[in-house]
Amino acid sequence: MAKEIAGQLKLQIKGGAANPSPPVGPALGSKGINIMEFCKQFNARTQDKAGKILPVVITYYADKSFDFIVKNPPVAIQLLEAAKLKGGSAEPNRKKVSEITWEQVKAIAEDKMADLNCFTVESAMKMVAGTARSMGITVNGAFPVK
Repeated sequence: MAKEIAGQLKLQIKGGAANPSPPVGPALGSKGINIMEFCKQFNARTQDKAGKILPVVITYYADKSFDFIVKNPPVAIQLLEAAKLKGGSAEPNRKKVSEITWEQVKAIAEDKMADLNCFTVESAMKMVAGTARSMGITVNGAFPVK
């Protein structure tokens, strides 16, 4: 018999570094979720992605048990890593901070494809390029056509 779902919670936590301090502890504690059990399971599952910010969707049930899904890092974080930057531009329409290639955009799009709302790699690449543009990062060259 299926458990009764009490709700869902979405957080962004560094891989391998979940601890009961804010923001993780208060968010989980207010829902009645065992904080230390979540931290142990999350850290064990994300050891290979240590230090990267990872979105996690936690589904908690009426009996105080929980399940969680760890997703790929956000596109903005991957773009900052590809461009070797600390942050985006304060004025992306006027001040450009870096450049990346379409190959880098394609690699990010293929990595993030499962979490994006599109069916082809080309449309995913356009979404990633749009995020880059809004951060003040330009994509060099013309869009690679099939």
